[in-house]
Amino acid sequence: MVCARLAAAVAAALAVALPTAAADAAAPQNVHAFTLRADEAITHTFTRTPSFAWNPVAGAKSYDFELSTSRSFPDNGLVWQTRGVKSPAAAVPLALPWATGNPYSLYAHVRAITQRGPTAWSKPFGFNMRWSAVPAPLTPAYPGLLRWNKVAGASGYMVWLVDTGHWFTTRSNMADEREYYAFHQNAAWTGAVHWRVRPMRWLYGATDNGLPVVSYGPWSPVYTSYNPPFSTGPLTAQATVSNVVSDSGHMRTHETTPAFVYHGDTSIWRSASELYRVLVFTDEDCLNTVFRGAIVGSPAYVPREVGPLGMPTDTTSMLAARSTFLSFGQEPESKTAEGINVKTNELDLAADDGTNATGLPPSQVVKPAKVDLWDSGRYYWTVVPVKTIAGTAVTTTLAAPATPGDTTITVANATSISVGDTLTVGSTPSEPALVNAVSGNLVTLAAGLRNAYGLGDTVVRPSGGIKYVDGELTQDACASGRKLTFAKQSEPVVTGQAGTPFASGLSPDGKLVAARKPNPRFYGQPLVAWSPIPSAGQYEVQWSKKLYPWATRGSQVTWATSLKVPLSPGTWYYRVRGLDYLMMGSKPQMSWSDPVRIVVTKPRFRVVR
Repeated sequence: MVCARLAAAVAAALAVALPTAAADAAAPQNVHAFTLRADEAITHTFTRTPSFAWNPVAGAKSYDFELSTSRSFPDNGLVWQTRGVKSPAAAVPLALPWATGNPYSLYAHVRAITQRGPTAWSKPFGFNMRWSAVPAPLTPAYPGLLRWNKVAGASGYMVWLVDTGHWFTTRSNMADEREYYAFHQNAAWTGAVHWRVRPMRWLYGATDNGLPVVSYGPWSPVYTSYNPPFSTGPLTAQATVSNVVSDSGHMRTHETTPAFVYHGDTSIWRSASELYRVLVFTDEDCLNTVFRGAIVGSPAYVPREVGPLGMPTDTTSMLAARSTFLSFGQEPESKTAEGINVKTNELDLAADDGTNATGLPPSQVVKPAKVDLWDSGRYYWTVVPVKTIAGTAVTTTLAAPATPGDTTITVANATSISVGDTLTVGSTPSEPALVNAVSGNLVTLAAGLRNAYGLGDTVVRPSGGIKYVDGELTQDACASGRKLTFAKQSEPVVTGQAGTPFASGLSPDGKLVAARKPNPRFYGQPLVAWSPIPSAGQYEVQWSKKLYPWATRGSQVTWATSLKVPLSPGTWYYRVRGLDYLMMGSKPQMSWSDPVRIVVTKPRFRVVR
């Protein structure tokens, strides 16, 4: 008899981490949502997908958890569900839609699975998902630059330039006014800029019922930014701006790639220009270029992951640009002052090889450029004038026949042909052809030819083609004193406070707890959480049995900011870092958080006689 009771007690303890189980278990109580800790004050509104917790049920072997758009939880209302949860906490692996209801737009409930079967479902917990604020302008204002406050829960922003009739997306809370200044720097175009902005979320995961997920909040009111008359005189680097300002008197560290602010229009050679380019270097001599900005006419520059303006490639289109706003397009390949072909980093698109190498959730349709600087300490930057040079007519001939549909042609001499040129191929008939690439005498076209052409047929680049050339060597610009320095270092992920991790789960004696001191103890898999950081699209969580040397025993990548870590009993360490797939180069990894010690215990029980 004693043996039978002992066996029953051990089985019950291993299943529920409690000494005994109630004969008829009640439904789970105190179901609630939280962002970092299960013991947070109860709230019903969240900016990002929360985690969930509830009081453990005596005798529970596992739990079933469901999210729905209806408090009655019909099958067609289920947003997400999971079965077999081993501890009284759940991390949700999808972006819940920003939506509000009356009183709530989403509901959660849970039931326990005991040896006698499932309990009743808990009382529904209702909550809303919504933006925390509408973006509003920040001060101080800088000519040619838009800035607004960050919105909690936002992955980025949609910026609507009302006067131009188009919008674009950015992860930054800043944007330059390049559309207004390109080829028209007078106050009629640049004096008043009308704009709106709304927060945007990256979406990840899929809802069970196919619920459409809105990825943005409401538009702000129409804001008006007033710019002073364009500043003439020597071109001068003024500051880099983000959450801090780094200028000639202060070298400060930015968490994200900053905005670059400058003024003036005259080069060191005393010639005025209406276009400019920002360049960033790792050396103070301004030789090792690590970032090349797009060509803009504005007195401020913020890198855009959606691409540069479609700059005119001939005098006719440049004349037209003076009476309209330019939009996105293919910035022509330009040249440095010494004649080296270069292109802006805004055309350096993140890989799109079918494996989602950008790190963006699959629901995102943008193909962003890699415009975020490395976290590598100090940088130097300058701004140089960009000259527009009208080319003369160039005539050559086909060195090989061409057939309809061909996207490449071989010419006798392609020396003066560049990317962005519009050629006239043939004489009778003839057709225009836009140049996409040039390699030796092989010219790649933007579209296939319509007609057939023979060996020796003429190929003409008409006169009036526009070339963009830097007006100064970068080393001369920096040597003249037009050089400032700044630092860029992303903040590490915050996984706790005062040494206590944001961790929740089942205590060794069977209670729902959140860590209250360093080195917490949990039974079963703990749920760990962290605060989101700017620029991170995903997060990597690693765990190890040793602090030093670190020996990874497991890892997981997630778009969420919480995770159930699959740890077996013992002492563990875990750490979290952001992944920024828009960072230049091939290494998106950001700084690791400080390692956190956590202990997973076996259940406690006593022998009942």
